[in-house]
Amino acid sequence: MEDFNAFGLPEALLKSLERLNFEKPTPIQAQAIPVALEGRDILGSAQTGTGKTAAFGLPLLAKLMANPKSSALVVAPTRELATQVMKSLQDFLGRNSPIKTALLIGGESMFKQYKQLDAGPRLFVGTPGRINDHLCRRSLELGSADFLVLDETDRMLDMGFSVQINKILKHLPKKRQTLLFSATLPEDIVKLANSYLYNPERIAVGSTRTPAVKIKQDLMRIPEASKYSELLEQLDQRQGSIIIFVKTKFNADKMAKRLRREDHSAEAIHGDLRHNKRERLIKTFRNSEYRILVATDIAARGLDIPHIEHVINYDLPQCPEDYIHRIGRTARAGAEGEALCFITPADRYKWNAIHRLLNPDAKEPGSGSNREAKRKRFGGGKRFGGGNKKFGKKPNFGGGFKKKGGKPPRKSDGEGRSEGGEGGNRRSGFKGRSGAGRPGFSKGRSGGSGRPGFGGGRPGGKRPGGRPGMKRRRAAA
Repeated sequence: MEDFNAFGLPEALLKSLERLNFEKPTPIQAQAIPVALEGRDILGSAQTGTGKTAAFGLPLLAKLMANPKSSALVVAPTRELATQVMKSLQDFLGRNSPIKTALLIGGESMFKQYKQLDAGPRLFVGTPGRINDHLCRRSLELGSADFLVLDETDRMLDMGFSVQINKILKHLPKKRQTLLFSATLPEDIVKLANSYLYNPERIAVGSTRTPAVKIKQDLMRIPEASKYSELLEQLDQRQGSIIIFVKTKFNADKMAKRLRREDHSAEAIHGDLRHNKRERLIKTFRNSEYRILVATDIAARGLDIPHIEHVINYDLPQCPEDYIHRIGRTARAGAEGEALCFITPADRYKWNAIHRLLNPDAKEPGSGSNREAKRKRFGGGKRFGGGNKKFGKKPNFGGGFKKKGGKPPRKSDGEGRSEGGEGGNRRSGFKGRSGAGRPGFSKGRSGGSGRPGFGGGRPGGKRPGGRPGMKRRRAAA
């Protein structure tokens, strides 16, 4: 397809596409839109950043415009993705469209959502949890929702939403059109598709296990202690907007504060922030009001900001598939971008899992055919404990263990550390009670045992410098 005019879309949508500078359909749009306009179910997969929202959004809106009694539901795994989908669909509709919408996501005021639902919307976009909340409260009616879109279905199942998705589907009419999009197609996705899709058209564009072609990927093997200093150097060398992915919410806040102290304009986004604050941060980042966004994996999907030029994986993701989604935040809609990945020695197994995902037929990175090459790769053949010594050899800590044919234990040096002597206990680091102290403490006086912080006992009296009322210990025989 050379342009969108060949699809037979309504005139209002064509004008919106022209206003939004949509000129040529992407491969997923060229394949999915005609099938969806025919009313068929779709089981689709495509790389991130290839225009899936328009692939299901344009047929959805065309059906709503053609049938005033119809309504549609789009289910997404995260608030950010649901908000992004709603914004795109509203852009396609235009400001003067009679079709009203409702965004049903967690973290927003229920009162605000009640107002949207009371206005009689025909387009619903939301997350599984909040949609079920409204269904349980009977504030949402989906009896006329004959068009369903499940976006990023694999992510929803990974997040444990399978039960909630099944509950939602029970409220929809049995006769409906369903479009299911997923980055991967594991067994549970296929099972869900077989249960709820009718004779679906399978559409796959490109490999969902490979990043976009125009992303330049760089790897940097680096010690953990050097990561932050190297990050500062990379930030100084790079131009344009940057998103940095870290592992935890705490680290996101901490890194954003450190970068601000280094005179970088940076903000942090993660799941603990209120939804309105997250939306405000994304909006200001989209408007280029600050340069660096430090994020957890909450921003790995659904964040569509065209001017992101660099993605830095400061910490590797726990799930290998999230690596593809992370670096997919750059090089959107055919643009070019760069991705840098820090790999520490502790990240070896995580990176191997990512490498196997990207290159199923390749060997592990850096693996050799002979045993010596593998040994050199992990510490040059040295075993733990230093050198080539084997386990099992007892180390000598300089204690009071008596060796055969060796030197006798040292005698006490009077005030410093003592070792077991005559008439004493021969355990390592301790002397007998007869005038000796514990290691690192001064020797007891007048035949006392010398506990730390106390002097030796006087016969029949208090200890000098000791606690009042403490009786003298009996001297060792």
